[in-house]
Amino acid sequence: MTVTLEVTDGVGTLRLDRPPMNALDIATQDRLKELAEEATRRDDVRAVVLYGGEKVFAAGADIKEMRAMDHAAMVLRARALQDSFTAVARVPKPVVAAVTGYALGGGCELALCADFRIAGDNAKLGQPEILLGLIPGAGGTQRLSRLIGPSKAKDLIFTGRQVRADEALALGLVDRVVPAAEVYEQAHAWAARLAQGPALALRAAKEAVDTGLETDLDTGLAVERNWFAGLFATEDRERGMRSFVEEGPGRAKFL
Repeated sequence: MTVTLEVTDGVGTLRLDRPPMNALDIATQDRLKELAEEATRRDDVRAVVLYGGEKVFAAGADIKEMRAMDHAAMVLRARALQDSFTAVARVPKPVVAAVTGYALGGGCELALCADFRIAGDNAKLGQPEILLGLIPGAGGTQRLSRLIGPSKAKDLIFTGRQVRADEALALGLVDRVVPAAEVYEQAHAWAARLAQGPALALRAAKEAVDTGLETDLDTGLAVERNWFAGLFATEDRERGMRSFVEEGPGRAKFL
């Protein structure tokens, strides 16, 4: 399998495994969508790590496969390509990308689908599609500009240049840089901590933030208000408030 899902302690690791560079061919894209949807459904998955292995996250699309496609073929495929990445972005649970080595093109776009990105000090990220006479097609023009702002996104997309981990951190493209050997460990720890949290409240927080970024302020506030009030009907809210009153903050157990 080119993508696997392994679950331990509430954390599901979506692992790309297509040596040597984890090129994202059609089969890998479809498998990624299938497993992202499985992670969404499974109650034992409470947080997700995206990981490509110790050496590379994903170096991009399978160019040889893409070169054989004409306009008509890509018209039929482009939506499925985006849908595979959107399935990851819409996992209603905390998702962290553990980025080592290259995260280029589709690899960078996949990392953008996470809620948080931890990069190794050996990471290189970028959207080099312009060098092929193309633009990003798996969400890069949209998610990158929302994350780091339009002018910075245009610089990366227009030039196709790669950025090292330190510049990616300065741009806001990644959230933390650690030694390459520690990337998965730290990403898993981030996910495991949130896997112990209130699942419905985390889902509500993610949906409120993501929806708010895609709409006007009043609509975003309405989404927040509805989720906020709705959470008062949950057992986790009762447990969290009772623990706060009886034991002090930060002691509630939600599992």
